Amino acid sequence: MDLIEHEHSENMRREAAAEKLREIADMLSRHNEIRFELKGISTSVDVPNEVEFSFEVEVGSDGSEIEIEISW
Repeated sequence: MDLIEHEHSENMRREAAAEKLREIADMLSRHNEIRFELKGISTSVDVPNEVEFSFEVEVGSDGSEIEIEISW
């Protein structure tokens, strides 16, 4: 299978970012998949029961970042 990569970035309020995280968490816990739109087509990826989860926080004088990665 060819690599499918989808990246989305936008500015939003902190509360909206938290809501986006809740939507992703709901897809993982209730639907066992992640759904996203790719070139106007709704696409989904099945997520297995066991995943690797990593959480990273970077704080610097030029900005800060939280990175969450789930892989399998």
